[in-house]
Amino acid sequence: MASLMEWNPFKEIEKIRSEFDRMIERFRGPGEIEDFGEKLVRPRIESFVEDGKLTVRVDMPGIDPKQIEVKVSGNTLDVCGKREEKKETKKRDFLRREVHYGSYTYSTTLPDGIKAEDIKAAYKDGVLELVAPLPKELAPKEVKVEVATTEPRKVEAKEKAAA
Repeated sequence: MASLMEWNPFKEIEKIRSEFDRMIERFRGPGEIEDFGEKLVRPRIESFVEDGKLTVRVDMPGIDPKQIEVKVSGNTLDVCGKREEKKETKKRDFLRREVHYGSYTYSTTLPDGIKAEDIKAAYKDGVLELVAPLPKELAPKEVKVEVATTEPRKVEAKEKAAA
């Protein structure tokens, strides 16, 4: 069952940005975005609420965990990293190349009430997982809906004649 949520214009802007990025990816290929001449790689993410906690997972394969930077400024979460191409002396003729190198960046707006000091980060198998407890007032609440039944009313003889 869907729950009512407070409207946040920044979430709408993020949705538009994501839709635009997906449209660009269809033409250019996944992951690579040009930003003022610098190629940025936008990581794949998923975020969800479960058991009173917000979880954000960011795919960052091939990145040294020491190179990952997580910052919270106000209610904005920024995750940055850089995947560097290994300098090899051998020249390769690639048949297909879908691996992207460069700066990985992801920004999102956190729900109000999430504290930076409560966010826990773990990196395993190329996935950065950030988990933070939701404030009690943001936890989903179930509301029972009572369905009122109405009995069909009897049609009076005068109403039948008028019809």
